[in-house]
Amino acid sequence: MYLNLLVLLQLLSSAGASESGIVGGKIAKPHSRPYMVSLQHRGYHVCGGMLIRDDFVLTSAHCLRNAYPLTVVLGAHDLKKWKKSCQKIQVSHYHRHPLHENATQISYDVMLLKLRTTARLTEYVKVIGLPKEDEHIPASPKCSVAGWGKTNSNNNQGSGVLMEVAVTVEDVSECKKGDSGGPLICNNKARGIVAFNYAERCDDSRYPHVFMKIPFFMPWIKEVLHGYGANMSLNKQE
Repeated sequence: MYLNLLVLLQLLSSAGASESGIVGGKIAKPHSRPYMVSLQHRGYHVCGGMLIRDDFVLTSAHCLRNAYPLTVVLGAHDLKKWKKSCQKIQVSHYHRHPLHENATQISYDVMLLKLRTTARLTEYVKVIGLPKEDEHIPASPKCSVAGWGKTNSNNNQGSGVLMEVAVTVEDVSECKKGDSGGPLICNNKARGIVAFNYAERCDDSRYPHVFMKIPFFMPWIKEVLHGYGANMSLNKQE
């Protein structure tokens, strides 16, 4: 079953995606990833996400663990500095995948967030396209992950600025759960949602990181979005 749901990544060099963050990466060019979302609870960043429609964010279901309600922050680079590019929107509805039963479950760790108001699309806030159903990742793709979370195992507060790191696809294995919710980008396309990694060794490049495969969930994503009407069509990637 997990072969249909998970993509495990091994880090390039000593860099990689950590438990709710990025380890060994570099600072992303400001606003180079306008689809990136910071999910916050009481003013603190708890998970990443991606804007897939002007009123919907795609993230991990476990991001609701001990963090309800959530607020969506768009157009940010440095979370410690509020700028005119930023938008803060409340979440009106939480759509966890119906087969995701609890916060400790590994499979079906996907959630859609319906925004209370639509996002204002600008050069700093843009929608990312989604893949086709059951679309496969090509061999040896150039993949990357970005986030505001931990930059090493001892950093509990996370990074204030958006970090990014390159990763490469490997085979399925077993890992322990962490949390992130941000997008896996391969060849400039959204392919996965950061689910968890080997939390006890999150800064070790030898340990894998797990992602929910977006193509597998496209039928469910379309079903949820269709229920709210097509005020803005999905930016589908070819």
